[in-house]
Amino acid sequence: MLSVRQSVRFFLKKCQSQAKRSKVYVVASIKRRASSVANRSLLHHGYYANKYPSSFRLFRHRHQSRLFASAAFSEHLKHNLQAIRDAGLYKQERVIISPQDAEIRIRESDRPVINFCANNYLGLSNNPQLIEAAKAGLDSHGLGLSSVRFICGTQDIHLELEKKIAEFHEKDDAILFAACFDANAGIFEALLEKEDAIITDKLNHASIIDGVRLCKSSRYLFEHMNMKSLEESLKKASSEGCRFKLIVTDGAFSMDGDIAPLKDIVDLSNQYDAKVMIDECHSTGFLGKTGRGTEEYCGVKVDIINSTLGKALGGATGGYTAASQEIIDTLRQKARPYLFSNALAPSLVAASIRVFDMLMHDTSLRDKLEANTKRFRTKMEAAGFKLMGDPNHPICPVMLEDAKLAKQFADDMLQHGIYVIGFSFPVVPRGQARIRVQLSAAHSFEQIDQCVDAFREVAVKHGVLS
Repeated sequence: MLSVRQSVRFFLKKCQSQAKRSKVYVVASIKRRASSVANRSLLHHGYYANKYPSSFRLFRHRHQSRLFASAAFSEHLKHNLQAIRDAGLYKQERVIISPQDAEIRIRESDRPVINFCANNYLGLSNNPQLIEAAKAGLDSHGLGLSSVRFICGTQDIHLELEKKIAEFHEKDDAILFAACFDANAGIFEALLEKEDAIITDKLNHASIIDGVRLCKSSRYLFEHMNMKSLEESLKKASSEGCRFKLIVTDGAFSMDGDIAPLKDIVDLSNQYDAKVMIDECHSTGFLGKTGRGTEEYCGVKVDIINSTLGKALGGATGGYTAASQEIIDTLRQKARPYLFSNALAPSLVAASIRVFDMLMHDTSLRDKLEANTKRFRTKMEAAGFKLMGDPNHPICPVMLEDAKLAKQFADDMLQHGIYVIGFSFPVVPRGQARIRVQLSAAHSFEQIDQCVDAFREVAVKHGVLS
């Protein structure tokens, strides 16, 4: 058995003999043999520097070059971060120290605050029935699967949840993902090829944008909710000989709170022989008379629905696709986020099963959300604020336009016991900064009125209202 010193000496001789052929090999070899603290100490004390001067000089040069490159990269990032701060765009994360609810506790405040910026549309994030179901899932099916679905990660409750999702959306089948971001990231590459076309709204969610980038199909952008632009894109895709065409849109858009004109989109899809896919993350569970989303709200059916379990449906995590049997079967075989991600945790699956049972038999929560949305919008507009979005959607962007104002406005609202967040570039276009208020079925009318009063006081302070 060679000693440490003998082992390193042998390798350095070997490196030196091959230096002319591969300097990279010399550096890598020395680094591997000098990886322990003892061997690095020998190098620093000059033992090998004197014994093998040419090899050591090369090692030292490359090591110093790496340190310089690393320092330059760090300085580059620090400079960019400072530029973000100087522009008033740096995003601070407030720390919540309670369960998610209409009223929460945060580290920055010594008193409870009312939360108006969560995607907790139905107020289910801290629902006792769902917590009980999640605990029961832990007891019956364990903490996790430690596996992807197709190896040993599919339990009976995964199939039960997929069946309930398909039933809820009136589709053949459904498939679960770790998040809707994963569902959007995996669907296009799995279903479409370079001969095909994706026609997508310019303001679609980032996950759709990233998913489209992963696909080799031709991409056509149409202006936001502009049917003339959509038709022009469909005509262009047809004239360029695209085999299959898929129109993709958010059902409801998260930053603006507007709802896609789905009936017009479906009419155009029929005219130009295209499929339609919608992202329903900000619609499922509350939009439409029974909460079945944009399809129900607009009175039409589409081919593919991607949505989330992490917003209105309990606020935990998980996403899904609901569609025809052949589409779902194809995703099980080819969708990379499905094939290479762990199965959804049993506790989340069990809670989600309970959610769909609740939604399919009771609309009281979506009814309460609808009433809360109407109350907030009516009072805010009467006060003189400019609100964007569909009047029936609980996303209510209060437009302030200036990024620094939006951030300061949100900070001042916190002093009034209202938790909201200012949104600015790059999340929204430059010059369109806003406070995005999100209503929940958990809010009381008194809490909504308190929020409106706080908006008035802070707006007067900053000269937004007189």
